[in-house]
Amino acid sequence: MLDHIGIRVSDLARSKDFYRAVLRPLNYVLRKEIPPAAGFCVLDGFGKSPDPAGDFWLIEGDPQGARVHIAFSASSREQVDAFFAAAIAAGGTSNGAPGPRPEYHPHYYAAFILDPDQYNIEVVCHIAQT
Repeated sequence: MLDHIGIRVSDLARSKDFYRAVLRPLNYVLRKEIPPAAGFCVLDGFGKSPDPAGDFWLIEGDPQGARVHIAFSASSREQVDAFFAAAIAAGGTSNGAPGPRPEYHPHYYAAFILDPDQYNIEVVCHIAQT
């Protein structure tokens, strides 16, 4: 189980704005800033997080680009769709529109985008559509 992950970004301010927009549909918020870094986390329904600092970190530095793949979990296909729309609106590039990916398993529904530093960011829902 992962506790947190961090990626290097070329422009921290630009990446914070991008990830604020694209992670909002997944209930992530910017939680803490420790220059030159910023941590995001998911809040529960009461505005609290189990991690007071964040579980997804942006650190200003030399990006690692296409060698990095990060997949965020979504609780519904609608969240996958909303993430993808927010990512495109925030300047991301499509790397795979929302849709089923039966080659992974019958209920795998995902979307892929490239962020401003060309990281391959996925959001996936594993729940069957009802």
